[in-house]
Amino acid sequence: MPGRLFRQEFNNTPGAVLLDVRTPAEFKSGTIARSVNIDYMSPAFKTKVAGLDKSKTYFVFCRSGNRSLQACKTMHKLGFDVRNLMGGIGEW
Repeated sequence: MPGRLFRQEFNNTPGAVLLDVRTPAEFKSGTIARSVNIDYMSPAFKTKVAGLDKSKTYFVFCRSGNRSLQACKTMHKLGFDVRNLMGGIGEW
């Protein structure tokens, strides 16, 4: 979803989680406040995601929107309610 709508929906969703799926190095270089990091490229991604609370809505982003789209597809298959930030963190 486009950045403006992504922010608006995030701000209006109680208990929403911002999930940064970039690498730890990218995360350390700067992220969106209150986001948590689970690296989509990590072999442990599915295991880590499986431990998350499925009752929450996850707003997922990366650098350009590609990894977050793949992460959203994976998470959706696992039963999560997800939103993808089209265009990546720069659109926030």
